[in-house]
Amino acid sequence: MTFARPDHMSDVDMLPRMPGWVTSARAETLEDVAFLSGAVLNHLHVVLGRAEVPQALLRDRLALRAAEACMAFSGRPERAGELRDAVHLLRPGDLPGPAGEICLAWRRAVERPVSIKALGRALPTLEPSQIAAWLDAGKGAPVTRAAMVLEAVLREAPRADVAGLILADAAFAQALGWDHLVPLLAPGLKRADLRKRGDDLCLACHRALISSAVEAVRLATDLARRATHLKAIAPKLRSKGAGDAVEMFLKRDAVAPSALPLPDRAARRLCDRLVDLGAVCELTGRDTFRLYGV
Repeated sequence: MTFARPDHMSDVDMLPRMPGWVTSARAETLEDVAFLSGAVLNHLHVVLGRAEVPQALLRDRLALRAAEACMAFSGRPERAGELRDAVHLLRPGDLPGPAGEICLAWRRAVERPVSIKALGRALPTLEPSQIAAWLDAGKGAPVTRAAMVLEAVLREAPRADVAGLILADAAFAQALGWDHLVPLLAPGLKRADLRKRGDDLCLACHRALISSAVEAVRLATDLARRATHLKAIAPKLRSKGAGDAVEMFLKRDAVAPSALPLPDRAARRLCDRLVDLGAVCELTGRDTFRLYGV
C-alpha cells in the first residue's frame, strides 16, 4: 500500500496567516516597534492555541534554535547538527560537554510548565531563591518584564546569558499566561544587544520578538501540516510499538532509532518506512548514527 506524499508548500491554510502589514512594516521608535511586536505576539498566541500545532515538538525545535543562538553569542562553532549529536547520541555515563549542556538546558526549560522547580531543573547551578529573585525583577508589560529580567541577570552575572535568556522567556510566558516557556528572545537578539540596558534593551527585545514570533508562526504552520500527515498514516503502521514511536516524533525535535520503544532492527525499519512515506526526515545525512524528525 502506498500513500501520497504531503505537499508542504501547498496553499492550504490550516492556521491563520500573519497579516502582511505586520511583516512588511518598518518601525524605528520604541512605540512603533512595541505596536508591531504586540500585533505579532497576538497572532502567535492564537496559533499556539490551535489543536493542529504539535506544541511540545514546536517548543523543542525552538529550544534548539535558542541553543544555537547561544552558541553564536559565546563564539562557539556548534550549530544545530552538532547540538543534536551532543544530546541525542549520548550514551549512559557520557558527559554532554559545554554545547550539550546549553542545549539540554533549553530542552529542559520547555519540557514542563513554567515554575521555579522546572527552571531549577534547567539551570541546576542556580539556587531556587536566586531564580525567584531574578524573575521578580521584571515588572510591567510582558516585553518590558522580560527585558528587565534579562538585564537583572546580566547585571549580576555578565556571563550568564543562557540563564538570563531562559529566565526572560519564562517571565514573558508568565506575563502572557502561557503554561510553557516558548524560546523567542535568543534567536532574535544579536550579541551586541546583550550589552544594552534600559530602553535600548527593551527596544532590542521588541525587535527580537517580532522576528522570532514570525518565524515561530511559520514553523508552527509547517509542523502542523507534517504532524497531520504523520497522524494520518500512524494507524496503518504494522510494527508493534509504532504508536508510541509516533508520539515520540510528535514531541521531539530529533529521535535516534535506539530511543524508540522497539528492537533495534525494527526501529530502523520503522524510521526508513516513515521517511519513504514522507512523514519524517533523516536529519544528519549520514549512513550511521542517524537522527530523524518531523
